Amino acid sequence: MKSIDDLGNLSGKRVLIRCDFNVPLDGETITDDGRIRAALPTLKALREKGARVVIMAHLGRPKGAFNPKYSLAPVAGRLSELLDVRVALATDVVGASAAQTVDGLGDGDVALLENVRFEAAEESKDESERTALAEKYAAFGDIFISDGFGVVHRKQASVYDVAELLPNAAGYLVAKEIDVLRRLTETPERPFVVVLGGAKVADKLSVIDNLLKVADTLVIGGGMAFTFLKAQGYDIGGSLVDDSNLETCRGYIETAEAQGKEILLPVDVRVAEGMDFGARTVTGHVDVVDANAIPSDKMGLDIGPETEKLFAESITLAKTVFWNGPMGVFEIKELAGGTAAIAKALTQVDGLSVVGGGDSAAAVRTLGHSDDEFGHISTGGGASLEFLEGNELPGISVLEGSN
Repeated sequence: MKSIDDLGNLSGKRVLIRCDFNVPLDGETITDDGRIRAALPTLKALREKGARVVIMAHLGRPKGAFNPKYSLAPVAGRLSELLDVRVALATDVVGASAAQTVDGLGDGDVALLENVRFEAAEESKDESERTALAEKYAAFGDIFISDGFGVVHRKQASVYDVAELLPNAAGYLVAKEIDVLRRLTETPERPFVVVLGGAKVADKLSVIDNLLKVADTLVIGGGMAFTFLKAQGYDIGGSLVDDSNLETCRGYIETAEAQGKEILLPVDVRVAEGMDFGARTVTGHVDVVDANAIPSDKMGLDIGPETEKLFAESITLAKTVFWNGPMGVFEIKELAGGTAAIAKALTQVDGLSVVGGGDSAAAVRTLGHSDDEFGHISTGGGASLEFLEGNELPGISVLEGSN
């Protein structure tokens, strides 16, 4: 991939850049601007080089039609504050407002097109429909920059097709994300510990397949841990389980043992009768029980204190750590202890600690950590997992294949 620094003189050039500004909102208030901040180094560099910056981004899932709920207006406002310059927001994506906004840019100015997912062709499976839309995007730029890592695993008009139509390069964010992920999979400093959580074991099977080849230790928590525990013959009560993958989990445990690697599972868990996720409350009292003694009328909702110590020790002794997925329902105070312990342990790693985007990135910020306490916080949970599964990322391959 080319980088911005390979593009030469950008003064007066219209640079079309795909960013990932899919930020969480409370009404019109952005509750986590991490993805916007992650784009600042690239945007500032383009401005300093005198480029006329035209940003494409999406927000939510408006299903191919205009919906004011998913307008990028709050993003334009926050970006204006962070860049300390007015960011002009077009009221459409490729219509008259977009054309007028782009035409009005001077050197160093910044414009934001409306939510690209207001255009039905943006996510179309029909290549000709995407190409037709990409041609409209390309009319706004002389050069295309890909800097929205959270969408590079998608074959979409603003990610893939437009890159085929213009000279292109990776922004600083995308280049850094790919560099970090390649270090994890190709040249990790050891011991290399992978921490996986989240609700469903099925979501992480391909990641486990691939990382079991390179990691020294797999630490398994979250809802997915209970399928592993049941695979070992434990009674898991009413805990979340994927019975269709019990044999697969047994196979992972046997493979790890045969290769001299370790799969760490919870030794104790926090349990309750249930929970009301909408109300952020648990049903009944939260108790701590051994992982092999979960009552039949209770469900595991977080790792326990002894497991926190076990997992933290493995993490802090590592030289490379990748973490994706919370250890429990961290949004509920009584069930945040496990995730908090993992986050704290990652801040103490003497080496590279990587938080793999998604819920994990949201968790560390919710728990009060700043981004600079970790080696790297990925802006794309789905994209990072796809990479770690060994899959091709269309938004990356198109950059690599065209230069």
